[in-house]
Amino acid sequence: MAIVAGLDSSAEATRIVVCDADTGAVLKQGYAPHPTEGADGQTPYETDPQSWLLSLGEAAGGGVLEGVRAIGVSAQQHALVPLDAQGATVRPALIGSDKRMQATAADLADALEGGRAAWAAAVGSVPGPAHQVTKLRWLARNEPENAAKTAAVLQAHDWLVWQLLGRPARRTTDRGGASGTGYWSASEGVWRPDLAELALGHQVALPEVLGPSAAAGTTPEGLLIAPGTGETMAAAFGLGVRAGDAVVSLGGSGSVMAIHHEAIGDAAVTALADATGMHLPVVRLLNAVRVLRGTAELLGTDLDGLSTRALESTPGAHGLVLLPYLAGERTPDLPYTAGTLSGLRRESMRPEHLARAAFEGMLCSVADALGVLRARGVDVERVFLLGPAAELPAVRAIAASLFAARVVVPQPADYAALGAARQAAWALGVHEGRLGPERPPAWQGAAAQVIEADEEERLVGAAVRQQYTAVREETHPGAFGDLKPL
Repeated sequence: MAIVAGLDSSAEATRIVVCDADTGAVLKQGYAPHPTEGADGQTPYETDPQSWLLSLGEAAGGGVLEGVRAIGVSAQQHALVPLDAQGATVRPALIGSDKRMQATAADLADALEGGRAAWAAAVGSVPGPAHQVTKLRWLARNEPENAAKTAAVLQAHDWLVWQLLGRPARRTTDRGGASGTGYWSASEGVWRPDLAELALGHQVALPEVLGPSAAAGTTPEGLLIAPGTGETMAAAFGLGVRAGDAVVSLGGSGSVMAIHHEAIGDAAVTALADATGMHLPVVRLLNAVRVLRGTAELLGTDLDGLSTRALESTPGAHGLVLLPYLAGERTPDLPYTAGTLSGLRRESMRPEHLARAAFEGMLCSVADALGVLRARGVDVERVFLLGPAAELPAVRAIAASLFAARVVVPQPADYAALGAARQAAWALGVHEGRLGPERPPAWQGAAAQVIEADEEERLVGAAVRQQYTAVREETHPGAFGDLKPL
């Protein structure tokens, strides 16, 4: 039995899973938080990459990696590690959706002839605060000496793979990671070094982009290192999503992504690549669980209490409709708007109806995002629902009827680490001639609850969506432009 490992270096910690390469069964696990010593004076958007290695070493302690033949690496996306000509880090890594980058992103979007539309056509996305291309621009404008020293750039998983291999001359990445930089074209599968140069002010070395099942290299001890990928792509691979599947992530804000056979990127959809050779179009929402928390506070309860209240109401919330744009909204593009509560009548002014309207408003907004993908030809038959809100009974009772799809609520697990381990098993199988490069190992999918609405529930859900859409169109006519969500 071959044994492989997947490590996920998130923003907070390193998680390791050791798996049977054939079945995906988890054999061992390791965990360690990133060290915080010496962090005084650093911004929350910077970190020393060495902390990732220290955390990895601690998580791998106690023989966790004993007998492992291949390792895959997943890591936080949106980390920029600038290197000098000798391979030393120029400064701490810039990580996360850095608020310092907001003005820089807007400036960079205008710096390319044709503006936002030209960026979307070139790389499938418009520069945002999280993109590496924006961080390069910020470096050039705010730290010109460090920018001048920067000869190469890596992401977190690229840097970790490079370290595991002993810092060879060859530096690598994968399609998934590259697609989030802002200077790689998902549709053409090539770097756009001109855009990196536009941002930084001079040319910079970019890593070689490996195929999904290729090996980044082998350590002197014979340990094969897979190409690695970003956390989003690794989690999708670990969940076992495939064509026809979408993944809805419900945090304070939200995102909807799906597996598709071609790149889709425009003002509304970000074109990412997945970890299997397919594409991963993403629609982002500014409002998700923040809507529920705000409503719960208004009603003097918590999320569980809000869920209970919502289920005391009926579909349609007695005519109450909440447009949940509390923080403005990205989908549709309404950055300066506010939420709207419509349909107030004496009989609808009850806590349970407001609670129901909050859940329906949030989920109808998610359904709009799914509709944006469907309108662009993406097939969505099954929706994976992630995040703590997925555990709320009201979400589970309402989602399937509004999404017009089966809803899958996976059991909690380290899916990004599992995806990295599956990538390692694939690379090992190809390296040894047991697997082909076109098909990953057939691991068992995530353990989950599956919820499917019957015909009557779908008709009720369609009516609720129609009520919501009517209020949205009346309040924000033409917000989705010519391509309305299906």
